[in-house]
Amino acid sequence: MRLIVITHRVRASRLIRSSTMVIGFIIGGIFSDILFAAPLLRCQINRGAESRLLEFSPVSDPYSVKAVDISGGFRFKAVVVGGDSKIDYIKLYTYYESKRQAVLLHEAKYLAPVAQANPSSADLTGLNYVYSPRLERELLYSCALFEVTP
Repeated sequence: MRLIVITHRVRASRLIRSSTMVIGFIIGGIFSDILFAAPLLRCQINRGAESRLLEFSPVSDPYSVKAVDISGGFRFKAVVVGGDSKIDYIKLYTYYESKRQAVLLHEAKYLAPVAQANPSSADLTGLNYVYSPRLERELLYSCALFEVTP
């Protein structure tokens, strides 16, 4: 009788060990996507007939980010400050390109936004319309913060 009890204990301990390993692999697989997912800001910008999709990664120095030229009449700058796992803030700037200098038309700030796996294209900002002071030129933009895995 004693031998049978030991056999059952050995089988039970093997079953517990293998179950623990399987559960560990499942949990590790689930959390590895969360741990290795990085935030990425995607902005859809429309100016006249031109449509562009721009992507911005997090930076630690906001002053290193340069504005992007949009059809010669506007400039767009997205500053995503934070690390690979958490965003501290996002600032968006839209400028009108005059003959002398760039003129700030619109600024928006988002504090500690959370990245999403499958957001719609306007989940962070909604749809924004920005107009130039001359000739009523229009720029539309919308942004979403994506959670992407490398």
